Amino acid sequence: MNALQVAADAADGTAAAAAAASTATFSRTGVASLLRRRFFYSPAFDIYGGVSGLYDYGPPACAVKNNVVALWRQHFVLEEGMLELEGTCLTPEPVLRTSGHVEKFTDLLVEDAETGAPYRADHLLEEHLVATVEAGKLTPERAEEAAALRARLDELDEAEMAAALKAWAVKAPETGNDLATPYAFNLMFKTQIGPKAGVVGYLRPETAQGIFVNFKRLLDYNGGRMPFAAAQIGLSFRNEISPRAGVLRVREFLQAEIEHFVHPRHKGHPKFASVAHRVVNLFPRAQQLTTRVAVPMAVGDAVAAGTIANETLGYFIARTDMFAEKMGLTLEHVRFRQHLEHEMAHYASDCWDLEVNTSYRWIECAGIADRACFDLTSHSTAAKVELTVREVFDTPQTDELWVAVPNKGALGKSFKKDAQKIMAALAAADQDTLGAYAATSGAGEPVVVAVDGGLASGEATATVEPSMLSFKRVTQTVHGRNYYPSVIEPSFGIGRLLYCLWEHAYFVRPPSGDAGAAAAAAAANAPPAAVLRLPAEVAPVKVILLPLMRQSVFNGRLGEAADALRAAGLSIRVDDSGQSIGRRYARADEVGTPFGVTVDHQTVADGSITVRDRDTTAQVRCPSIAAAVEVVRRCCAGLGSWADVTAEYPVVAATAEGEEEGQA
Repeated sequence: MNALQVAADAADGTAAAAAAASTATFSRTGVASLLRRRFFYSPAFDIYGGVSGLYDYGPPACAVKNNVVALWRQHFVLEEGMLELEGTCLTPEPVLRTSGHVEKFTDLLVEDAETGAPYRADHLLEEHLVATVEAGKLTPERAEEAAALRARLDELDEAEMAAALKAWAVKAPETGNDLATPYAFNLMFKTQIGPKAGVVGYLRPETAQGIFVNFKRLLDYNGGRMPFAAAQIGLSFRNEISPRAGVLRVREFLQAEIEHFVHPRHKGHPKFASVAHRVVNLFPRAQQLTTRVAVPMAVGDAVAAGTIANETLGYFIARTDMFAEKMGLTLEHVRFRQHLEHEMAHYASDCWDLEVNTSYRWIECAGIADRACFDLTSHSTAAKVELTVREVFDTPQTDELWVAVPNKGALGKSFKKDAQKIMAALAAADQDTLGAYAATSGAGEPVVVAVDGGLASGEATATVEPSMLSFKRVTQTVHGRNYYPSVIEPSFGIGRLLYCLWEHAYFVRPPSGDAGAAAAAAAANAPPAAVLRLPAEVAPVKVILLPLMRQSVFNGRLGEAADALRAAGLSIRVDDSGQSIGRRYARADEVGTPFGVTVDHQTVADGSITVRDRDTTAQVRCPSIAAAVEVVRRCCAGLGSWADVTAEYPVVAATAEGEEEGQA
């Protein structure tokens, strides 16, 4: 049972719990200071002044990122039996034109009317609304209007955004100047593939298209079996208008995406029962437009009520919630927000965003969408390659089908050589298209036929009069049919998840938390120590290995312990600097190292060795280095907890720092 289950059981506390989550405070300055000071990340090319929206990850962040990706791969790809592929970052223009990115992958840009400084319009408006409400000078009615507008910012078109900016008197933040009229700005990086008159291309804005264009090969690799899922982890690129908020909004980022292909009329999931009881924090459309408070709800109940569209979508929402918990996010600060009706793409049937509460408020970190069959249908039409699945019936079925009956003489007389193209287009049309044509013809109206390759005149369609074309229904026994699969797409932004994890994991420990650390802090008059409470599975380094002090007597056992830990596949750092043991513990705690293994005089004498837990600062003494390695290995693999360790080995008192120094 997770914490949200408890909240769900307490009906009277649901709204209060959700409200508390939405107003929780996080130490942005403390986290930023730690991350930069310990080189988790830094602005890219900063010795040349840097470029906004580009960051380099240092050793700790690289390790955490790799561990989170490994956890994601284990949780989704391996446990779900998915197929993984790796596509190219460079994408030819026709692919992205078909997907809609060339025309529609835009944000609204607004400029300072005098200086030309660019801003993302929805962010500028949201920041202004928040500041205005927090100033407390609005009437309750006006404050409610501001909250309602914030809830539908993603729905505003250019005209509505211009009207809202004017109505709320939004100005350029740096200068106070008026703003120009907002307009759509395409976020893709355009380039040329090849020299001179090369192919126009783009750096991919998402990894998904590489999966769609390989659908036929993936289906063949899977033996033609449905449903199945494919995953891809890789870099994507978006030319953000005005990237701010540090590593939360960048121009180059790591995505992990899944495309789960399923029959469009059968979206159940065979493992849904295993997650139906999972309680997650849902923020459906109705709550966004009324109470604006998320509600804990069992996924099974949400699917049964129609809040979540289908089992497969609900399954991945539950699995995503489980992954968020595994990687170390606090579930009280995690919710799934449903897209508003006009916020979704026209072809989508339901979409939910994984949002995480931070000092930047709620941050979208993943999207889980039912994209229907738009992607495969579009690429199939544009590339003239059938991206369908053959469904074979257990018993033959009798179907009534539409058939086009062209008047060849009339068509030939009117369209000449184009008549053959028109008849080919009618023969290739699917049943939905033929049905629409039949309805138009039956009403006595001309039928507009889309002609592959266009007419000799250059037009893409032919207008065919009812006298040239008729339609009839025929009965046919069929043993199977081809269909375009629907796609359920969970898409994760790894960088955003990492930052949210760092904020959730950060806390400040008072000096009294650890005898060694307390003595060190008191001696140096140091502030309380910062700690990253990262799960052992994703921590950058699993063990800090320390000699009690810098003496050659410890070297033999230190080397033996280092070799044993590394042989067990554990990442370690050896800190044999001359600083106090407490200060070295604190330094390891800052970067999230979950365990400290210390070689002391007793280790030299009898081989026993201490293991320290980062979160409690408690220590146990294991009878041997091998036993200590096994303790750490099991905890880092998620096979045991610190409570299990203290149940097996007694907790020992930490040696006072002054006594340790006195032994030198």
